[in-house]
Amino acid sequence: MGELLLKLELSRGYLAVALPVGTLCLVLNRWMWRDHVVRQRASGRYQSAVLAIGDTEAVTNLASELADDPCSGYQVVGIGIPAYGPPRGEYLTINGREVPIVGGVPYLLDAIKGCGADTVAIAGTEYFGVKGIRRLIWELEPMNVELLVSPGVMDVARSRLAVRPIAGLPLLCIDKPQYQGAKRLQKRVFDFCFASVALTVASPVLVVTALAIKLTSRGPVFYSSERIGIDGKPFSMLKFRTMVEDADKELDTLLSANESDGLLFKIRNDPRVTPVGRFLRRFSIDELPQFINVLRQEMSVVGPRPPLRREVEQYDDDVQRRLLVKPGVTGLWQVSGRSDLPWEKAVRLDLSYVDNWSMVTDILIIAKTVRAVFGRSGAY
Repeated sequence: MGELLLKLELSRGYLAVALPVGTLCLVLNRWMWRDHVVRQRASGRYQSAVLAIGDTEAVTNLASELADDPCSGYQVVGIGIPAYGPPRGEYLTINGREVPIVGGVPYLLDAIKGCGADTVAIAGTEYFGVKGIRRLIWELEPMNVELLVSPGVMDVARSRLAVRPIAGLPLLCIDKPQYQGAKRLQKRVFDFCFASVALTVASPVLVVTALAIKLTSRGPVFYSSERIGIDGKPFSMLKFRTMVEDADKELDTLLSANESDGLLFKIRNDPRVTPVGRFLRRFSIDELPQFINVLRQEMSVVGPRPPLRREVEQYDDDVQRRLLVKPGVTGLWQVSGRSDLPWEKAVRLDLSYVDNWSMVTDILIIAKTVRAVFGRSGAY
């Protein structure tokens, strides 16, 4: 049969069509299936039932992270606390949902059956030790239950993680962040090319927007705001003006209406925003001039949110890491909720970007930005 297939003569035209079409169909099929699974998981289906074990703080953090990301496919249905003893009908509240405490480790196997868990997740291995983990693996084996062990780290990209068996112990190796040297040069070239193309393609939109602003309200077309860039260096960030003239002078009178839970100032229905400005903000058209900042090498296409000086002055040591890279026109904050994001979530996303940056990540964020802009969620 194999020899017969090798003797078949296929035209070059057939191969020229079949190869790219077949590859495209495979990619589309994979994307459609993945999108289907993500949608099902987001609605509560296709979820693995997890029994989380560890001290109260550790299991609460683990359960909260899984609850915040239903697309991961894991839902905590029970919590085991090592020194808890027998179950007493108590619950832990995780993101507004009550999760039963199933007892201590001696009651683990019965609890797995009782809550229907098909996965056991250990948050912290201090109680079990090396031999305890191995014994637990043996006990779960006949039950066909998956075992997950949390290493106690977060927001580390898969590409930076590797498990290395050393001296019989599986040790987790975490590569250091790479945002210097050749990778920074690669990003700079990409930023220049992308910003040049974006400004050229969007030039008709820029002209129409400038005319609309000038004809409908007093004041300049552009709004220049001091922001803090890489290594704490200040620069003037450009945007189309979306507010009335001298809007900054009215800020003090609006501070009491701030809807943000952190250092940011956000008002969903800011009275200073003009009708044209509201439209521009809805589709992020007001941010197009920031590509000029990219050409000036003050910003990147993708990066952390550009902070104000008063925000930076209140940064703690951890948040200062946002200043290790250039701020971006878009970023993880833009595709994850935009203005709707809580302060802590926005900071966490920015720090994750700084530590895990890659060219592939930038391209994916740009693609998701287009979807977020036209979805108009969190824009105000």
